[in-house]
Amino acid sequence: MITSLLVVPLLGVFGILLSKDNSTSKVIALSTSLFNFTLSLVLLGLFDSNQPGFQFTQSLAIHPGAPSYGVLVGVDGISLLFVLLTTLIIPTCILASWNTIKEHELLKYFLIAYLVLESLLIAVFVVLDLILFYVCFESVLIPMFLIIGIWGHGIRRILATLMLFLYTLFGSLFMLLSILTIAMLTGSTDYQLLTTVELESTAQYVLWLGIFLALAIKTPLVPFHLWLPKAHAEAPLDGSIILAGVIIKMAIYGYIRMLISLLPDATAYFTPLVYTLCVISIVYTTFTTLRQIDLKKIIAYSSIGHMGICVVGLFSNTIQGMEGSILLVIAHGLVSPGLFICVGVLYERYHSRLLKYFRGLAISHPVFCTAFFIFTLANMAVPLTGNFVGEFLSFAGAFQRNPLLTSLGASGMVLTAAYSIWLYNRVCFGVQSQFLIRTPDLSRREYYLILPLLFLTFLLGIAPNVALELLHLPVSNLLYIIL
Repeated sequence: MITSLLVVPLLGVFGILLSKDNSTSKVIALSTSLFNFTLSLVLLGLFDSNQPGFQFTQSLAIHPGAPSYGVLVGVDGISLLFVLLTTLIIPTCILASWNTIKEHELLKYFLIAYLVLESLLIAVFVVLDLILFYVCFESVLIPMFLIIGIWGHGIRRILATLMLFLYTLFGSLFMLLSILTIAMLTGSTDYQLLTTVELESTAQYVLWLGIFLALAIKTPLVPFHLWLPKAHAEAPLDGSIILAGVIIKMAIYGYIRMLISLLPDATAYFTPLVYTLCVISIVYTTFTTLRQIDLKKIIAYSSIGHMGICVVGLFSNTIQGMEGSILLVIAHGLVSPGLFICVGVLYERYHSRLLKYFRGLAISHPVFCTAFFIFTLANMAVPLTGNFVGEFLSFAGAFQRNPLLTSLGASGMVLTAAYSIWLYNRVCFGVQSQFLIRTPDLSRREYYLILPLLFLTFLLGIAPNVALELLHLPVSNLLYIIL
């Protein structure tokens, strides 16, 4: 089953290479990604949330006579949620770019980049070997570099891609050195085996810092965040969707698999440092968001603050905080792409993302403003949305660990409401600007892009046990390792 999830996008690549026209290539890419999403739903149906450990494990041996050189894959409740999010966001990206990428000589490569990216992202969440995790974690950078650098907007997209590449590569060097050190100390990079090995405390501290630097850049946390707003501002709409929806979520998965599971003593020792960085990230980015005039940068800085809340809950060492953190990651992976789609709707019609040019759109775009309003409320974490449940549980768990820093971080909720209401009021209310020509409301394609994200956002808010039941057992096992 997991093999199919990894292979199907690659089969779609061959289909695109053999296709003769643009429309056929797009249909093949979209059909392939939707089929993979269906496979992930089948995997969810077959998954037993009451069974401990990884399920559907298999070794993809390089040749049958040498299984020890194979690739071990498997999923638990945590990785399954990330796989589901990935297989949902990829077809969303392809559909979001349906009318924007028109160059015949580049369209196939654009679609191929996304299908390869899907295989790599799924591999990040299912491989059970640290070296392979690192290889897939870094390989994701290549298609993203091409997507932003070739199909991005603006003259600064090359600078944005260089910052994305250099920031990530710098941090990942220390992750690689840490993984190699673990391999030398233990003689293995098998994740399941390493969870039973206890390293010396001093070694854990050094290894923890090396891995944390790479993950803090990818999250990103202040002061390692400067690459993300630039990447979002210059990326095409689909690039922003995949960045906010899945790619920055890889860091949260890395915290779980590498720091909390394998280096528990160092995690407990450095938790005050993590809390301090997260609180600074939450407060700083919310204040910074209030002064932004680019719609994409507003959402990008908002994402940094929300990721700070996720990390706070994850390092709380409580079942509420850790489950709430993962739930918030999934909910944010739905809401943030929805907000970027709303911005993309405006950019496609008016070719500008500057806030000062928009006013009074509720008169001419009522359906758009309704969808934008719901996503704005979800970004503020109001009740009945998955963000509310995730933030509430994250702060509830973190408060048990450090009440003072958690209270400071929770002040970001008020500031989030401030910039969210200000943004929506500025775009949708007031007298419509005379510079805005009359344009149509949401098209059918845009409507179908937004509708699944809205539905799932409310589903996680009204029935969070849909996700929490998958998380109870693996999170309990993590707490057992830590405590």
